[in-house]
Amino acid sequence: MSVTAPQGFRAAAVACGIKASGALDLALVASTRPCTAAAVFTTNQIKAAPVRYDQAMLLQRRAGFRAVVINSGNANACTGPRGLSDVYSVTEFAAFLLGFPPDTILMMSTGVIGVPLPVDKIRAGLMRAVPALSEEGGEAAARAIMTTDTRPKMAVRRLTLHGIPVTIGGMAKGAGMIHPHMATMLALITTDAEIDADRLQALLRSAVDVSFHRITIDGDQSTNDTVMILANGAAGVAVDEASIPLFEEALTDLCVELAKAIVQDGEGATKFVEIRVRGARTPEEARRIARHIARSPLVKTAFYGEDPNWGRILAAAGAAGVSFDPDMVSLWIQRGDETPLLLFDRGSPAFYFEEQARRIFQAPSFRVLLDLDMGEGEDWVWTCDLSHEYVTINGKYRT
Repeated sequence: MSVTAPQGFRAAAVACGIKASGALDLALVASTRPCTAAAVFTTNQIKAAPVRYDQAMLLQRRAGFRAVVINSGNANACTGPRGLSDVYSVTEFAAFLLGFPPDTILMMSTGVIGVPLPVDKIRAGLMRAVPALSEEGGEAAARAIMTTDTRPKMAVRRLTLHGIPVTIGGMAKGAGMIHPHMATMLALITTDAEIDADRLQALLRSAVDVSFHRITIDGDQSTNDTVMILANGAAGVAVDEASIPLFEEALTDLCVELAKAIVQDGEGATKFVEIRVRGARTPEEARRIARHIARSPLVKTAFYGEDPNWGRILAAAGAAGVSFDPDMVSLWIQRGDETPLLLFDRGSPAFYFEEQARRIFQAPSFRVLLDLDMGEGEDWVWTCDLSHEYVTINGKYRT
């Protein structure tokens, strides 16, 4: 059910002709009650028109929102003044059909950059989507926002606050152009809890920091990345100081599930890999090294080739711009809960059997552990391999 699992949320999806394939490409998610909203956006200097629009709306107000329009197949990025005008045209039309004020509608877009938004197609699609809104529309909406994704990404968490059931639902899309801050990905989260705007923004940022900000597929940062949450209070209970920990845990867990699903569905990906760096001076330095390893083409192609070429991992760590003593560094790889296999021990190759290492690299999921032995700083990144299929998908993305 994804975003329609919480009370008061409905969704619909239609094919309005943006995608040449005829697949679903327009989603509408609406609430029966006004919502408090919070969001985290791409830090790319080139921001798509819907990102700029949403940012402006959330600066003006943080409550009273009623719906989100999401289209795939067209990013509405680098489209000049027309791009923003098109967003207003779409959201105002959606508001008219729904009977809501124009400034209560938000919008997300994903797809090809530099192509004007086909407003007439979207308006026609909205005329079919509005009467189709239902509590069963969540999965179709999750499919409609897909681009190169191979499957929809949905998650639901249920909890009890002060004896009252509360639900958090979410959907996300993303398979390529994924890199932290933000990773092209979109995520919409809904909840029937009541939460004030400042608290909601803080909780979302905290959850995003340990989920969507920990993923990288190809090191390219999108123009459209948005993670948004709407809270409509339909459950009849507010998140207060006493219940913050419970709600935060559930929200974070949901975001982690969606973030991992993006990496697992990375364009052409066959491996899910956690890069964990410890023993750094600070968590920030550990994160910088982990990200540099995770986006190295040489490391990622070794993952794909199932070649435990640990020299590439060390080389990438050394090129991250963080100073450390190479003679203190150790490196392990690990599959599941098995005992980690030591490959490099304090500056020297360790004794191990090559076939042991290869078996770990052959697993669909494994972990790389790098210890700098300098301090208590630790951090991690989730990434995937780089395959022939990734080149095929992105070499012909517009065709």
